[in-house]
Amino acid sequence: MKKFLKRISYVILFLFIFLNIVCAFQAWHLTHFYDRETFETPHQAGIFEQTGTILFGEKYPKSLVVDSLHIPHSNVSINAEDGLKLSCWKVMHSDTGEVHKGTVIMFHGHGSNKSGVIPEAESFYNLGWNVFMVDFRAHGESEGNECSIGYNETKDVKAAYDYVNAGGEKNIVLWGISMGAAAITKSVNDYPAIQPQKVILEMPFGTMLEAVEGRVRMMNLPTEPLGGMLTFWGGNVLGVWAFGNKPEEYAKKISCPVLLQWGKEDPRVSVKETNAVFNNIVTTKKTLVEYDGVTHQSICKKAHEKWMQNVTAFLNK
Repeated sequence: MKKFLKRISYVILFLFIFLNIVCAFQAWHLTHFYDRETFETPHQAGIFEQTGTILFGEKYPKSLVVDSLHIPHSNVSINAEDGLKLSCWKVMHSDTGEVHKGTVIMFHGHGSNKSGVIPEAESFYNLGWNVFMVDFRAHGESEGNECSIGYNETKDVKAAYDYVNAGGEKNIVLWGISMGAAAITKSVNDYPAIQPQKVILEMPFGTMLEAVEGRVRMMNLPTEPLGGMLTFWGGNVLGVWAFGNKPEEYAKKISCPVLLQWGKEDPRVSVKETNAVFNNIVTTKKTLVEYDGVTHQSICKKAHEKWMQNVTAFLNK
């Protein structure tokens, strides 16, 4: 019996170590993107390569920027405080001689880029706003390979805000979706100099742990213990304390008017997280809008008419 229990303990220890190795590799691949090159797709690989991909993840290219923006715009390069060069698009009403209401600085989600928020950008422009669209580090055409899911991306938010502010803009609105929304909350928390006139947050996660658990749910895997293990290893490979990344806490530093929007069918961000972020926003000038039939996707594209109504009303207040 004693020999049997010893063998069982060895098996459990092996499985524990193996699961941690798998989580470490998966965390690495989820937080790193590479300059585009030829990537072997799973169906082209053999059975052993496919098994390795399932267990240990795969190398991802940076998202491809597709310039389908149907309004005049220019390419701009700015530098984050740690030296990374960020690729941006600037859309100005002054280029057409029209008067603008202010500037909306836009931040996309994990794995996307500035071309992924073109529908929102064109909508803001048609409402009379200049638009400044940013590729986060390790995304699109920006430098870097590490994505910290909103942690270090705060430096990118600050670089964009400083650039627009230095240009003399007085009416700055920060808009972000998913990771972009989370990065906005942390940037306002970390940098007192960031003082936007208004903020629009779409589907921010409540905490980094909950964000990881949401991704695990999408993979039809158990959130316990995988969520905690992936969060732990994700922080380790990036050199940050990932469990401390909490937009619901950072929201306490947002004192300007806020529009928070969320899709009721979102499988990744829960209503609990959404309410936690909203309730912690200190200003009384805040609005929460929920959308039927919308998942973790562009609300502007899925429910355009309602999105336009709510955004227009918020910006015109």
